[in-house]
Amino acid sequence: MTKQFGLAEYDSAAEYVRTRIEGRRIQLAGERPVGLILGSGLNPLAEAIEGGEAIPFGEIPHFRSSTAPGHAGRLIVGRLAGQTVAAMQGRIHFYEGYTVEEITFPIRVMRRLGVERLILTNAAGGLNPRFRVGDFMLIVDHLNFVGMAGHNPLIGPNMESIGTRFPSMTHAYARNLRQTALACAQELGITLRQGVYAFLAGPNFETPAEVRYLRMVGADAVGMSTVPEALVAVHAGMTVLGISTITNAAIDHLDSEGDTSEEEVMETGRVVVPRLTALITRILEQI
Repeated sequence: MTKQFGLAEYDSAAEYVRTRIEGRRIQLAGERPVGLILGSGLNPLAEAIEGGEAIPFGEIPHFRSSTAPGHAGRLIVGRLAGQTVAAMQGRIHFYEGYTVEEITFPIRVMRRLGVERLILTNAAGGLNPRFRVGDFMLIVDHLNFVGMAGHNPLIGPNMESIGTRFPSMTHAYARNLRQTALACAQELGITLRQGVYAFLAGPNFETPAEVRYLRMVGADAVGMSTVPEALVAVHAGMTVLGISTITNAAIDHLDSEGDTSEEEVMETGRVVVPRLTALITRILEQI
């Protein structure tokens, strides 16, 4: 049976975080902190957080530990680009064997800490033939295939104190944050494409037939995260910005000499870190 968390669990985790940052001169109350989920390869951005308290996921009550390569598995609370931030250095994935409720637990804890705006980043495979490896894609909408199959973090008893029973996802990725991101990218001379992100369970990469199908139904990029976090954030009244790094070109024919690999994804992530760091920093300065 799926574990159903309640306010007591969310609040105990939030209180633990507050206790850990005492003495760091970090104010959460009244600061409107920004939540960050830093995907593969963004460790340098996490290290740039000033005066931060880094808390391993496993030390926070009810948090699950991250086992994915390239994910340090720490919550860092501090200052970045003039903002108080609560940043997840890495995330928890469905393919690690956790439930969708477990992987989204940190989002509701962030909300209990006062986070109202959430920036999600991820590594994704490029489906749109115009995209190139190393491009960034602003997520304008998503396809939740895992949720369509019944794994939705909003299934189960609804907590009205957090959000409505039937939240709208028409504007899941906030227009004002998207406009800010586009303006920041233009200012920095960074190409920021826009598209639809498809969420699959993983951990295997997609077959050529799946790639052709996803492209046919309107997906521009595909990955194994982000959407459950966005659902829970929107349900809790948070505004969401999502940015994908296109770390590999999805292969759509069987006779291709190429192949998708974890090494390719991680290497691309490392190469784009300076540009993505500059973009996210600039966005934080503007919001």
